[in-house]
Amino acid sequence: MADFKNSFQKLKTYCEKENFKGWDPYDGLNSKLFQSMPVISKSRFFRLVWIQLFKRSPINLRQITSVEKGYNAKGLGLFITGYCNLYKTDPQPEYLEKINQLSQQVIKMKSEGYSGACWGYNFDWQARAFFQPKGMPTVVATTFITEALLEAYKITKNSQYLDTAKSATQFVLKDLNRTYDKKGNFSFSYSPLDKTQVFNASLLGAKLLSLVYEFTKEENLLTEAKKAVQYAANFQQKNGAWSYGTLPYHQWVDNFHTGYNLECIYIYQKISGDTSFTKHIEKGLDYYLKTFFTGEGIPKYYNNSIFPIDIHAPAQLVVTLSKLEVFKENKELIDRVLHWTVENMQSEKGFFQYQKNKYFNSNIPYMRWAQAWMFYAFSYYFLEANDR
Repeated sequence: MADFKNSFQKLKTYCEKENFKGWDPYDGLNSKLFQSMPVISKSRFFRLVWIQLFKRSPINLRQITSVEKGYNAKGLGLFITGYCNLYKTDPQPEYLEKINQLSQQVIKMKSEGYSGACWGYNFDWQARAFFQPKGMPTVVATTFITEALLEAYKITKNSQYLDTAKSATQFVLKDLNRTYDKKGNFSFSYSPLDKTQVFNASLLGAKLLSLVYEFTKEENLLTEAKKAVQYAANFQQKNGAWSYGTLPYHQWVDNFHTGYNLECIYIYQKISGDTSFTKHIEKGLDYYLKTFFTGEGIPKYYNNSIFPIDIHAPAQLVVTLSKLEVFKENKELIDRVLHWTVENMQSEKGFFQYQKNKYFNSNIPYMRWAQAWMFYAFSYYFLEANDR
């Protein structure tokens, strides 16, 4: 515990010194050099290549190609929830100040022109399935920020935070596309632009509706959430796993998206009282714990491969087991994984590596993907330790 507090303090100092601004694995298209080449920058192929080059390179290409550090709305959401958890364990004025500062900043960053409050990323993003312009809202970013604002409201009682979170349900219900099965269940799309079925993204939409239901008691929120949960549950494999999505090139099974799925289904179940997905959660959790972590505490990325070892995986382990209320039963595993992560992935400056690969490491201090997630994870660890 003492070692983790020291590790967290170094991380917290680093993030606050940077004012929570930073680079991101996917921000390569923010390069002023790339944008100065219109023929290349408008090509889907070259956008994909450029993003993957920046994401995979162990050398930080951002300074030499003019990519500026910036706020990422989802990252701010993780920090807000983190400070809320810290405030619950030790109600210090500095934590309250950060909760309000970051909440006001993230509200300023809302994407305009949609049915409700929503957020995207601070960079253009080219995926294989679709292209997301800067600021295009996603259900993933919107859910993490909505949860953060609800947590901030519980502490501050600032009605602006609650009203913004309630508004986000309209984005999920009205602006996201849906793919239906024969029984009327559906998958929410990742954004208003695409029609992909990505299970963790759709389940995050169900989670958002469930979380807001706690405050509004609008039954339609749970009705729609259940349909999205059922759709994803129907795709769970016999061994408890989920592929990332339904497209042919989305058939991998990975660590932290499995954690997302379990967390979202459990939150729907806890809030609704609907226990019809208990077997899915139990089977999925058993698969998750037995598949993705080695005896020495290394968090595997894929079900069939350790590499790349991604900082997101150990962070999500803490959060998943906390949210599923099985933290104490699995504390030995959590401690083993966190110890390995601190020893092998935290720099002397306090920030965490993005990934460790078989032949090289990525030491670029990404703010959203690495620092915000570990800050978020440590806050849940301390919250659980404080409850004992």
